[in-house]
Amino acid sequence: MNRLLLSARLVERGALRYTPAGLPALDFKLEHRSEASEDNQVRKVSLQIRAVAIGAITQALAALALGDSGTFGGFVAGTRNGRGLLFHVTSLG
Repeated sequence: MNRLLLSARLVERGALRYTPAGLPALDFKLEHRSEASEDNQVRKVSLQIRAVAIGAITQALAALALGDSGTFGGFVAGTRNGRGLLFHVTSLG
């Protein structure tokens, strides 16, 4: 199963665009900071991840202000050029 649920903050958002099929699409970047336990040791976790939303979910994401936090759900896929990962956001809570 490929499912990611991430509490994060919106740090960058591109302009609304449309796919060749006519669906709205939005590229953005999320930032996550937390602490996690690994082998009974506390570890600080900090990351930024590129993300994309396609379809109706773009309306909810467009309404977020930069710096707003939320719980983003979706799946991870490779980028078209094969260099890295892209978080495809399908839900916002």
